[in-house]
Amino acid sequence: MNADRPHEFFPYRALPDAPAIRWPGGARVAVWIVPNVEHFHIEIGDLAPDVRNFSRRDYGNRVGVWRIMDVLSKHNARGTVALNGEVGLHYPRIMKAMVDLDWELMGHGLTNSKSLSGLDISAERRVIAQTRAIIEDHGLKMQGWLGPGLTETFNTLDLLKEAGVEYVADWVNDDLPYRMNNGLYSIPYSIEINDMPLFNMPSISVADFERRIRDAFDVLYAEGARNGRVLCIALHPFLIGAAHRIGYLNRALEYIAGHDKVWFATGGEIIDAYAVQTKAVDAAASA
Repeated sequence: MNADRPHEFFPYRALPDAPAIRWPGGARVAVWIVPNVEHFHIEIGDLAPDVRNFSRRDYGNRVGVWRIMDVLSKHNARGTVALNGEVGLHYPRIMKAMVDLDWELMGHGLTNSKSLSGLDISAERRVIAQTRAIIEDHGLKMQGWLGPGLTETFNTLDLLKEAGVEYVADWVNDDLPYRMNNGLYSIPYSIEINDMPLFNMPSISVADFERRIRDAFDVLYAEGARNGRVLCIALHPFLIGAAHRIGYLNRALEYIAGHDKVWFATGGEIIDAYAVQTKAVDAAASA
């Protein structure tokens, strides 16, 4: 990609012009749930050792992620994990549980203590390759990618394509997937239905978080009668996995599951279904 022409990452597409999409089983909405399972470095930062922030996040890996697993399993929903590669090095217990649950593992850099911003092309290529290798060591394919903090460089999309990645979740600008100029697909992620920005200062209430999920789902479900939609619920185990919050996630998923035209899917499943239905459109556009 050319840093002087960033608008050429992908073409503009108005919502009414999106291709007709029908999800499996006649579902109106494909719901994918993204637990961000991350590793932070206690030795990095102005407060090092940053005991307060490190231990708060470590709660997610010791306690919160297990509560999320229980809730998702209750609703027969599989997670698409935004995985820091270093989780595979430091938390084998979590890795085994996610693999046993048949969750998808989406690359999320090596650690959320470091962003991709400012990396040269060689360093960024190594981060992507090392993350992919850790996921593959657990018998899975790195089909998708979410940058740490949704960060990218002007090289990221091409490096992901080079590494065999099929979709990226950094671009929160649509309610349906779309194809980027280099052949990658963008999948709808969310910072609006995401516990990280919503539970940080200023924080909304947990009840408001549940209501926001319901309200977003209601609009997408109604629109999905005309054309399919995607709802992403982005979670962080140290936040939603806290004892006073996890019940609200359960109630939100219970509400969604109470509708008959819903498809709980992984990111890879959504992109596979979208790609099959839009091959002819993409071929015509690139001709």
